[in-house]
Amino acid sequence: MITSKATTRWQGGLSDGKGLTSLGSGTAEVPVDWRQRSTGEGTSSTPEELLAAAHSACFAMALSNALEQNGTPPLEMRTDARVQFVPGEGITWSMLTVHAHVPGLDPIEFGRIAEDAKDNCPMSKALGAIDVSLESATLQQ
Repeated sequence: MITSKATTRWQGGLSDGKGLTSLGSGTAEVPVDWRQRSTGEGTSSTPEELLAAAHSACFAMALSNALEQNGTPPLEMRTDARVQFVPGEGITWSMLTVHAHVPGLDPIEFGRIAEDAKDNCPMSKALGAIDVSLESATLQQ
């Protein structure tokens, strides 16, 4: 069992405050604030951006594993995740987009494997309260 950790140090109130989120691994410190989160203006990060990073990484690992189990490991993949936040409502959806180079696998089978990986990705399962979709599963020959 692995337990991951992050810590946020916050100063001030919500509207004028700011924070610094540190990953327990020590690999990153990310500034966060409400202005960026609620308006998209600024240069800091947001919890949703961190969630998108986690979702894209988790899905990439799940899909890579599924393709390897299929006997068709990818040469390369790019996974993007977009997470929507609506102030006053919360996180409403997460959308994954994947582009991969997988020799010997037809696009229909790739799409089926990608959809299954999306459904079974631990992060997708954790996000069960929102819509999680796979916008496209493009196989580049």
